[in-house]
Amino acid sequence: MLTELDVRLDDGRVLHAYDSGADAAARLVLVWHHGSPQTGAPLEPVLAAAAARGIRVLSYGRPSYGGSSPNPGRDVASAAADVAAVADAFGVDRFATMGASGGGPHALACAAVLPERVTGVVTIAGIAPCTDAFEWFDGMRSPGGLHAALQGRDARARFEETAEFDPEQFLPADFAALEGEWASLGADVGRSEAFGPGGLIDDDVAFASPWGFELGQITAPVLLVQGEGDRVVPRRHAAWMLSRLPNARLWMRLDDGHVSVLSTVPDAMDWLLANVP
Repeated sequence: MLTELDVRLDDGRVLHAYDSGADAAARLVLVWHHGSPQTGAPLEPVLAAAAARGIRVLSYGRPSYGGSSPNPGRDVASAAADVAAVADAFGVDRFATMGASGGGPHALACAAVLPERVTGVVTIAGIAPCTDAFEWFDGMRSPGGLHAALQGRDARARFEETAEFDPEQFLPADFAALEGEWASLGADVGRSEAFGPGGLIDDDVAFASPWGFELGQITAPVLLVQGEGDRVVPRRHAAWMLSRLPNARLWMRLDDGHVSVLSTVPDAMDWLLANVP
């Protein structure tokens, strides 16, 4: 049974968090990091795959998402302290992290900042740190939000006033996933609109700014999963991160885009069970 909890932090903020259920026999605790934008509620396919494997799932809304308080000026690394507080609130010490799309960088942040607590990481269609080591925007169908984010939060907020979804970002396989197994993702994106665009704006600014940690700090095993045809986060991002993570492997999915690649969630959970202590 899914439990919801408002976790109150020392700085006065609140994080709206979820727990799929404490179980002494759980093989693994997994912190799920949602994409941008979503509410932070764990998605049905994630819960189903975890339940089938005896995995306990925690998740939460990042600042300004899903009832969580804003955290002005946050960077990617700040997610680690928030996750530590959520884990503490649910009585969890050690855990793995998994993030999809905008959740990927935050899953990595936990491993970099909390090495004694994070046992392994999976990032699915996750963006790389902003760098001039390669053409970071190359292959993105609609990079306007991130371009604006390079100019700061005010510029990104102005962009959002007229932003529209570009359907050409998605492959036919992505739309099929949203109409089928991952329909709960689209529904959750819709629910996130009630909380305003602040979380998405702050995510983009954080992605386009220094993250607050280096990939080389991460010693836990990392699995990068990437769709070859992804038009939101191009394949080069995963390949570049692979070259800089000390203990990582890459699954490249030749027929997948940004959403359809989520079909790997069950297999990625199996990888965690096989590769983390």
